[in-house]
Amino acid sequence: MATDRMVLHWSPRSPYVRKAVIAAHELGLHHRIDRVRTVVGGTEPHHELMRENPLGKIPTLVLADGTIIYDSPVVCEALDRMAGGSLFPADWSARLTALRWQALGSGMLDISLLRLTERNKPEAMRSAPHEALWKGKIECCIDALEAEAETLAATPFNIGHIAIGVALGYLDFRFAAEAWRTGHPRLAAWHAGFNARPSVAANMPQEG
Repeated sequence: MATDRMVLHWSPRSPYVRKAVIAAHELGLHHRIDRVRTVVGGTEPHHELMRENPLGKIPTLVLADGTIIYDSPVVCEALDRMAGGSLFPADWSARLTALRWQALGSGMLDISLLRLTERNKPEAMRSAPHEALWKGKIECCIDALEAEAETLAATPFNIGHIAIGVALGYLDFRFAAEAWRTGHPRLAAWHAGFNARPSVAANMPQEG
């Protein structure tokens, strides 16, 4: 029997996966995706996942025809194309802005993961200069987003909003004590609206 089901290698903690599942929800495709809890990271290779994605990373999406795609930017764009396209603007200028925002959000996640890895090391092995560098970069990103918050709010929802919203949500999840909203009222207001979207509320990060 023909099926249009897809399989997503997934974790409730991964912000990269969260980008993909929010995109799927926004596009009305989430009901077609079966999630497979997949644990990656650490020092043990996930041989089963690596047969599908040699990088051994999530999200990895297996399409109905068996095609395998990864990672989150590719998965999101593939889902958008399947659904007829709404998250990646057709207009080139608008698309560049959306892609830049996506790059900014994804870069914030990359830095945050580096920070988390460093924080989880024994204290004697941590690099204070690296920690300070990464923290400063995140603060610079938040300042830049505060300056763009009104434009974010006025622009039709796109992949850039998802990437930035997920990155800020990850700061809440892993670095809540740093209180990024302090001094950034416009960005905080925009993120409150982001969190109220059904696609976002249904896919909040959690341990497990």
